Amino acid sequence: MTGLAAAKQLQGKELSFNNLNDLNAAWELVREFKESTAVAVKHANPCGVGSALTIYEAYQLAYEADPVSIFGGIVALNRPVGAATARLMMEIFLEVIAAPEFTDEALEIFNEKKDIRLLEINPETIEAKPTDFKKVSGGLLIQSVDNEPLDVSEGEVVTEKKPTKEQWEALNFAQKVVKHVRSNAIVVAAEGKTIGIGAGQMNRIGAAKIALDQAGEKATGAVIGSDAFFPFPDIIDEAGKAGISAIVQPGGSMKDDESIRLCDRLGIAMVFTGRRYFKH
Repeated sequence: MTGLAAAKQLQGKELSFNNLNDLNAAWELVREFKESTAVAVKHANPCGVGSALTIYEAYQLAYEADPVSIFGGIVALNRPVGAATARLMMEIFLEVIAAPEFTDEALEIFNEKKDIRLLEINPETIEAKPTDFKKVSGGLLIQSVDNEPLDVSEGEVVTEKKPTKEQWEALNFAQKVVKHVRSNAIVVAAEGKTIGIGAGQMNRIGAAKIALDQAGEKATGAVIGSDAFFPFPDIIDEAGKAGISAIVQPGGSMKDDESIRLCDRLGIAMVFTGRRYFKH
């Protein structure tokens, strides 16, 4: 067995269908990162993602990203969970926590809430050629999973302004997250954490407004990642009003030139990757 099927449940109630679906979403996202990272998921979408030097700090960032939505959520971490992180996680109600390992001290702390589902998952047990399945009336849709390493620095800077080192890091972080957000998807990120996520919207400007509204004043100097191109420059306009400093998107719209010109007027750096996601 590989992946989630090979997970070992250490304590807690039986996992429900929705628990497993959310856990899979969290685990697939956290595996995108080599850095210590924590991912919180609600209703199959990430609500908070944080990366840091330690898993304790990473979980703090994921919590701070959206302290409201994480309540009752599913959390996946890509490093062993120790006592300090366990105590921090015990401060709120979480449905499921998954990690490669839990220390004995952490297990003692979590045992105070016996209903919390704890799972150990080996990040190395993955399918060589993962496949995605979707149920449709009378059959299944089958396609291969895009699991190529993501590096937005391989993209093309299309604006006069070039991203700084810090902005490149933030853009790469945002695009790793947006890959796992239901389309239409916009992610606002800064300093190793998400600060706004617009997910599953019927139009891209709607997703952008949700993400920027959630980010609020924190959007100043932050970056935007998009899972598909901008059909109109309206998102650039909203990004400029919010103080966004850089944007990464696939490019390919008939109105790309308008978006590029507006970015140049607003002093926003923009990168085209040529890679779309459209997670459904």
